[in-house]
Amino acid sequence: MSAPVLELRQVGRVFDGRTVLSGVDLTVGVGERWVVLGPNGSGKSTLVQIASLYLHPTHGTVRLLGQELGRTDVRRLRTRIGVASPSLTAQLRPQLPAIDVVMTARHGALEPWWHQYDDRDRERARELLDLVGCLALAGQPIGQLSSGERQRVLLARALMADPALLVLDEPSASLDLAGREGLVAALTEVADAASPPSLLVTHHVEEIPDNASHLLLLRDGAVLAKGPLTETLTADAISECFGLRLRLERRDDRWTAWAPRR
Repeated sequence: MSAPVLELRQVGRVFDGRTVLSGVDLTVGVGERWVVLGPNGSGKSTLVQIASLYLHPTHGTVRLLGQELGRTDVRRLRTRIGVASPSLTAQLRPQLPAIDVVMTARHGALEPWWHQYDDRDRERARELLDLVGCLALAGQPIGQLSSGERQRVLLARALMADPALLVLDEPSASLDLAGREGLVAALTEVADAASPPSLLVTHHVEEIPDNASHLLLLRDGAVLAKGPLTETLTADAISECFGLRLRLERRDDRWTAWAPRR
């Protein structure tokens, strides 16, 4: 049996005396695609920052590929994680072509002149843009793309360095319906292409790709439920998670949830 890619053991985080995460256990194995689902304020953002090694827990242990956070060179360890987040867009120069946005991830850079790249790097970036349905946008400035197109380009960027773990921090935030559906389709394509194990953070069941394998439900900073998605994602579980009586339906391998009329 392969060793876990990511392990969180009794992870907690306290900010200004307020507990935002408490006793979180999570193990992401090879080939697993986890979804972290919960309402606003449930601790999802804090969890994803810890899982991507940009935030240390107040309590507990974090291991990536067997190396423990706090006992290894975190700068090198972070290079093994591909992160896609809407917040990255603000760090990119609007005039930067999409292909350069992807290619520069090889060195974790934001501009192509900081490092040297060759034809293989450019071809790999083109392959990844093609994978997420954005090859035709390779020469377009990132600032001129739609929100949905930008998020798909950032997904390609997250894969450029062949990461051991893919962390997707609410990638569909602020997208319209077409943008969201395009992104979910791209996530499915990426998973089908034998991408690394992943951690997708969201608060909408409609954004769960059809090939997600596991689910972690967060409420008030604690794990409410976790396990295989088809066993864990139930109407009772999400009703308790969101504090609202909900119905849940799966159709064409996609999920939807709604509150019935009284």
